[in-house]
Amino acid sequence: MSSAEVDAYLASLTHQLKPAVVRLREAIMASDEGMSEHIKWKAPSFVYDGEDRVTFALHPANRIRIILHRGAHQRDDTDAFRFDDPSGLVVWAAPDRGVVTLSSIDAAADAEPALLELIGRWVRA
Repeated sequence: MSSAEVDAYLASLTHQLKPAVVRLREAIMASDEGMSEHIKWKAPSFVYDGEDRVTFALHPANRIRIILHRGAHQRDDTDAFRFDDPSGLVVWAAPDRGVVTLSSIDAAADAEPALLELIGRWVRA
């Protein structure tokens, strides 16, 4: 279910790729009925099974970064955690923290199917 908090945030958002942000937010929320959202790090963040798992990073305003993470705190199994990314979209900052960077509206549209598949697997990992 989408949140009024995120709706209000997006209504006031000034960002070069805002149409892509809005589209990706809608697609992520529609991808799984277990997904909820709120604002974290001054951007939309998606929660699955009670844990923040996917968060937009929207600064600077010339790109969208989508952070894949496993909650607010580092887990004990971080070093052993592995996740397969056949899409090649993710740059891994740590074994359990990845970043997808999209630099245009077209790039976001092109990446959307693979990104949604990736997020679907990520939130369950």
